[in-house]
Amino acid sequence: MRATVIHAPHDIRVEEVPDAAVRLPGDAVVRVLRACICGSDLWAYRGEAQRVPGQRIGHEFLGVVEETGSAVSGLRAGDLVVAPFMWSDGTCDHCSEGLYTSCADGGFWGSVGHDGGQGEAVRVPHADGTLVRLPAEAASDDHLLTGLLALSDVMGTGHHAALGAGVRKGATVAVVGDGAVGLCGVLAARRLGAERIIALGRHAARTDIARLFGATDIVAERGEAAVAAVRELTRGQGAHAVIEAVGTEQSMRTAIGIARDGGSVGYVGVPHGSATGVDLDVMFDRNISLRGGVAPVRAYIPELLGDVLSGAIDPAPVFDRAVSLDGVPDGYRAMDDRSALKVLIKP
Repeated sequence: MRATVIHAPHDIRVEEVPDAAVRLPGDAVVRVLRACICGSDLWAYRGEAQRVPGQRIGHEFLGVVEETGSAVSGLRAGDLVVAPFMWSDGTCDHCSEGLYTSCADGGFWGSVGHDGGQGEAVRVPHADGTLVRLPAEAASDDHLLTGLLALSDVMGTGHHAALGAGVRKGATVAVVGDGAVGLCGVLAARRLGAERIIALGRHAARTDIARLFGATDIVAERGEAAVAAVRELTRGQGAHAVIEAVGTEQSMRTAIGIARDGGSVGYVGVPHGSATGVDLDVMFDRNISLRGGVAPVRAYIPELLGDVLSGAIDPAPVFDRAVSLDGVPDGYRAMDDRSALKVLIKP
């Protein structure tokens, strides 16, 4: 089969690799119908996250089950399924508590020795605990299928940030980050009943999506200027809930700076850089809470699935470019130079 591999920074290739196959009784093989490139994939692409030459890449996909191991009981060949960005057994203490990303026997697609999502097929460990079945008829609806793909990561991650930030009905929410996760954070905040949503971003194509998703205000400034702008919009008080979806020191300082006293920051931006931007003295004095981390999207898919199917939320617009498997290297280049927000892959 063909799959995407990374050989070195800026060296992404689509190559022939061994076919995905059942190895253990709990495995399934999924033929990929839709996959995509994530902003976090760019850290490996840029050389800021280490990868072994020839390692697979990609962690967001949905597709059709082709084969199951003898111990798989909840799935069968022909089922349309979506995979969260990590696999998990669904039975350990962490999984039972909804923290699937801490599963002791879990793992991340594309890790050494495992298939990545950007390929023709994927071997799925712990298929019963990992995969979520989708309505078969969704396979014939291209737009719906694209929206459902967002449940594999960015929609669930935006939702995780909104929950961590304590978004509630009537709240004022600010979102730091205009990537796919930040935009899905806007959508999640609207879904949870936020009255006012302030999106921080300066790229018109992205802020247009933010408005489509429910943003009521746009702030184009950064750093201290952004803090001042948000405070001016909120009578000097700041936002009840802040979503941080970037992961830099500056973005975290901005998030804390625009939070209202007694407010919360939900952070899901993958941290990169030597400092965190967290000033505990400021947070202590102003009673600001900080909560977040790797999103256990497997816990959220059942909750969000119905709203995507009904059209109550539609995350599909975050995918602004589509490529075939052969076009994946071009997709990486487009996301790296910010000419694309999030690239959809149709193998």
